[in-house]
Amino acid sequence: MARNGKAGDETPREDQGGVSRRGFLTSVGTGALSVAAASKLAAQPLAPTEVLDAHEMSKITLHINGRSKEVLVEPRWSLAFVLREKLGITGTKIGCDRGECGACTVLLDGVPRYACLTLAVEAEGAEIVTVEGLMNGEEVGPVQQAFVEKDAYQCGYCTSGQIMAAEGLLRSNPDPSLVEIQHSMSGNLCRCGAYPHIFAATQRAAELKRGGGGES
Repeated sequence: MARNGKAGDETPREDQGGVSRRGFLTSVGTGALSVAAASKLAAQPLAPTEVLDAHEMSKITLHINGRSKEVLVEPRWSLAFVLREKLGITGTKIGCDRGECGACTVLLDGVPRYACLTLAVEAEGAEIVTVEGLMNGEEVGPVQQAFVEKDAYQCGYCTSGQIMAAEGLLRSNPDPSLVEIQHSMSGNLCRCGAYPHIFAATQRAAELKRGGGGES
């Protein structure tokens, strides 16, 4: 008697829960076709893309603190470098220059960004605000005033970045909790450890922005 069938029946039969020889061969064939198709796609040449020379100068227009400024830049230049070295806007500080300390924080369309990690060409078309842009003539803005009132600095090098991070938070959340402040300011480091004063200053700035002067 033949295995898995009656005598004389040579057709293999699928066992309960098993895979038939026909099913196995079909799946292998499908896999081979998929590999062949993928190999054919991979072999097709990619469309050429434009690559800018790192030293090729480009003219861009940056909208900074309500004013438009045209400047020649290299594609590799950071926004922090262009602000400080090409436009003389030195309130933006460069600390680590690798996106770890937050001293270079500015606002792009109202959102805090590390200027050292943002290419100047990326910022074209965005509304850029630096710490100088928070002033009203010779008068400091609410966040700056709060940092003075709460003594939220020691050496002061990180202060402009701290102020811009706090400004960005309060533009999106006018009445943040202490935990929300701590979370939002966590990307800005203070070597002097003035964090309690910085958090208190941010809370005070929220009061000032809401029009609640009160006692400092």
